[in-house]
Amino acid sequence: MTRIGVLISGSGSNLQAIIDAVEQGRVNGELVLVISNDPDAYGLVRAANHRIPTAVIVHTDYASREAYDRALVDALQAAGVELVCLAGFMRVITPVFINAFPEKIINIHPALLPAFPGTHGQGQTFAYGTRVAGCTVHFVDDQVDHGPIIIQAVVPVLPDDDEDALAARILRCEHKIYPEAVRLFCDGRLRIDGRKVKILGQEENAAGLGETYLINPPLS
Repeated sequence: MTRIGVLISGSGSNLQAIIDAVEQGRVNGELVLVISNDPDAYGLVRAANHRIPTAVIVHTDYASREAYDRALVDALQAAGVELVCLAGFMRVITPVFINAFPEKIINIHPALLPAFPGTHGQGQTFAYGTRVAGCTVHFVDDQVDHGPIIIQAVVPVLPDDDEDALAARILRCEHKIYPEAVRLFCDGRLRIDGRKVKILGQEENAAGLGETYLINPPLS
């Protein structure tokens, strides 16, 4: 059973999705630590409600990003964490962190990478006027929102959408694909091959996709 640590900064809705998947037996893992850089993050309450150990490590208490990341690494390693999930963690991590957990850090981003990396991916997508939007779970490397992609979900941008409506639609998909990425990792089914992530056993499921596609607006 894989020991999972989650880093958050806010409400922790993706944390909750992972908690639910673990408790329902869909993920062969155990949540052993939730860390927040914000003592008021509601995600800490979510973790406490499920008796998951928590820690508050505030970045402003440290002289450098590297010193802060060393504190995070120390806490995660002390808990025996084998997979680190960034779930709305609003800090850019440094090589100190990345090198401590090579190919064991994953992140959720609310846009279809490589488009619209960085903060507020939903807003960037909406402002650009794309016809589709979505979210991405990827491995973390030394560049922001850049690592090999594990899974993506696509949603249409509807004519009457505002930014909030689109963000809510994307978030519903985040709650589906993040636990799935965690499940695949914990089952040992992910293999990184350069820029690509191979999913062992995917061939059987992918065969059912056929010529599946999304066109928006629909053809008349």
